[in-house]
Amino acid sequence: MPQLKVKELRNLTADELKEKLGALKKELFSLRVQAKLGKLEKHTSIKITKKHVARVNTLLREKESS
Repeated sequence: MPQLKVKELRNLTADELKEKLGALKKELFSLRVQAKLGKLEKHTSIKITKKHVARVNTLLREKESS
């Protein structure tokens, strides 16, 4: 997954952010399965994806509070 830019994410609506969050969670699950099976080449991709999930969650909370 390419690097997610916060400026780009801030322009998305809450529904689009929820869709993005769902896609990221599916990707994270897939990466974890690959890691368990020993087929994951870049183990840092799990860490990066978790950070993307946190970023999107933070922006969703900001939109809900405002």
